[in-house]
Amino acid sequence: MKTALITGSSSGIGHAIYESLKENGYKVYGIGRHDCEIECDLQDTKTLERKIKEFLKNADVDLLVNCAGLGIFAPHEEISIKKITELIDVNLKAPIILTNLCLRSLKKTKGHIINISSIEATKHSKFSALYSATKGGLRDFSLCLFEELRKSGVRVTNINPDITKTAFFDELNFEPTDDKESYIDPKEIAKEVLHIVNSPFVTTDITLRTQKFIINRK
Repeated sequence: MKTALITGSSSGIGHAIYESLKENGYKVYGIGRHDCEIECDLQDTKTLERKIKEFLKNADVDLLVNCAGLGIFAPHEEISIKKITELIDVNLKAPIILTNLCLRSLKKTKGHIINISSIEATKHSKFSALYSATKGGLRDFSLCLFEELRKSGVRVTNINPDITKTAFFDELNFEPTDDKESYIDPKEIAKEVLHIVNSPFVTTDITLRTQKFIINRK
């Protein structure tokens, strides 16, 4: 049985991927603050390092999915330093650290790293400077890491989803509409992940778009 580690598994895209992997024969361990097999605040680097090292003493990793993410869309001068640090820690720093900790194990299993970035990593939007910087950094990290790891057999995939109907928007001032062509269902992203991990080829970077761009302002 293959082993997967996944952040953001308690809701949204991460939960859909978690359930899909379980249904398809993976032993899945969620990493997060609540309702996870490995309980840890992703901003707490020392605890994260300790818990992952303890886990790896007894298991190897076949699949690492970095899915946890936070968003804020506002004039940059209005964003608190605390919020800036939080987004960088969760969206970019944690995936880089988790990859570092798991990489020797992934090389042993010739495993797979999947990073869930964002459509905002591929374009330049008003009020998205901070969020796009974290997600663009994650995308570039993924693409560079693929080049570094090609000979090792470890596969690296970056996924850029368009607007997806999840709790991500609960604290934002906009949200997806009910028009099914204007948002992605998290289960569809989970299906794409399963296809990618089962493919004989490497998908290095994939962008999932909606047919329409429509949002509701709150």
